[in-house]
Amino acid sequence: MPGTSTTKDPFSINKLLLPLILLLIFYVGLLPPLLLGVLAWHYLNLTIWWHILLLPAVVYIGIIITIQGITLIPACIVRIFHITYAPGLHVYNYHDKDAFKWIIVCSLYTPGRKIFEILPLARTRTAYYRLLGMKIGANTLVGGVIKDPCITTFGSNVTMGEYAIIYGHIHNMQHETIEMATVTVGDNCVIGAGAIIMPGVVLEDDVTVAAGALVTKHQILQKGKIYGGVPARELPQKPPSQ
Repeated sequence: MPGTSTTKDPFSINKLLLPLILLLIFYVGLLPPLLLGVLAWHYLNLTIWWHILLLPAVVYIGIIITIQGITLIPACIVRIFHITYAPGLHVYNYHDKDAFKWIIVCSLYTPGRKIFEILPLARTRTAYYRLLGMKIGANTLVGGVIKDPCITTFGSNVTMGEYAIIYGHIHNMQHETIEMATVTVGDNCVIGAGAIIMPGVVLEDDVTVAAGALVTKHQILQKGKIYGGVPARELPQKPPSQ
């Protein structure tokens, strides 16, 4: 049973707080590039040719600062104020504390996630996920999409391929609920490109998930084995060559 009342209140205070919270956080994130733009406008006289040559560099620096601002600053705020949600079945409305936190984190996280889907900034992306509460071991490449970083754990020496997706939540709009469950990936695992992993899944150490596989909810993949298909099943392994 979800832990809070399902009473609907169209004038919930949380509905008013949400856009204000997002506006404030993204304003702080965009403040550094805005200040850079003001300084560039004030000090660069574009009638001078060498100032015009400097303009692309200023724009490039501004883009980098913008990316850092709208990703790392909101993530730092999530980390500082510990805005995380707990696994379980929750009512999907503004009254449920964990559902409301999920809405805030999702709203802050999605713009940055979309940027990292385009730009190959592996180290920045890893730092971003860690700020959002994801536990990531050493020498791990987090490719693809992590939908719920704060309830996802990766061990060491893990490789997650491009376009793979890990879900930590499932909506049921018929019953107006959201179910959240942790996803755990052990050491030395490989998640192939385009694989889909649903909430509650556990990959034990040394597991390989083939490209395009669908690992269903709460499935446990046993240590050292290879899984593939839809839904994912254990695949036979070739004996080592003599």
